Amino acid sequence: MTGTAAGGTALFDLTGHVAAVVGGGGVLAGALAQGFASAGAKVAVLDRSGDRAEARAASIRELGVEATAVEVDATDRDSIVAARSAIEERLGPVDILLNAPGVNSSTPFFEIELEEWHRILDTNLTSYLLASQIFGKGMVDRGKGGTIINISSASSEIPLSRVLTYSVSKAGINILTRYLARELAPHHIRVNALMPGFFPAEQNRKLLDETRMEDILRRTPFGRLGEPEELVGTAIWLASDKAAGFVTGALVPVDGGFLATSI
Repeated sequence: MTGTAAGGTALFDLTGHVAAVVGGGGVLAGALAQGFASAGAKVAVLDRSGDRAEARAASIRELGVEATAVEVDATDRDSIVAARSAIEERLGPVDILLNAPGVNSSTPFFEIELEEWHRILDTNLTSYLLASQIFGKGMVDRGKGGTIINISSASSEIPLSRVLTYSVSKAGINILTRYLARELAPHHIRVNALMPGFFPAEQNRKLLDETRMEDILRRTPFGRLGEPEELVGTAIWLASDKAAGFVTGALVPVDGGFLATSI
């Protein structure tokens, strides 16, 4: 390996780090958990479904990397506190946090019930607040810095029809990200957000009928959905202090040009 290639690889080496991926049993977050592991990080996969978390952790261990699964209710503070303790006991202190829980609904505006509104906001936004408080406080107390990556969405900037509550929650993540970037910078903790466009996640399969898919692809310059693996490089870059040490408060689109397109 040449010096240039070795130096480039070292920029994205996460060896010695411990990453907690909340919502890691899902398609996109699971791919990111796998990506962190491929870069050398120990990985804790947190999910409401213990079976899904364990399935992803097992696939990571097949890479020869330490990984553990933790069943967690990301909307419950005590559950997250217990999860952090379990991870610290098994893998060590967390210095990379990826917040990725997400649910959606296509309920028309005048039919949205408060139960649905609160369920989506609690899962998509409150859980990010809680995990950032609990894992972020651990990073602050250790005094060795860290990084938090939130999963936002292209719909946070352009509210999509039929998914009001989802778009509101993702817009909230953007504000939370920028607030925390400022708040935690003195502690050398970087906070950024990934803004995926349209990827084949479970929630999208339920919402994207043929007509809506045609509209999305027409608006996306690449003319296709993204693949989960296409988020990995950006996530590793944001997680690496060597590669992104001066990057905080950034909202990074990975959307095939969706947000760059108008009529």
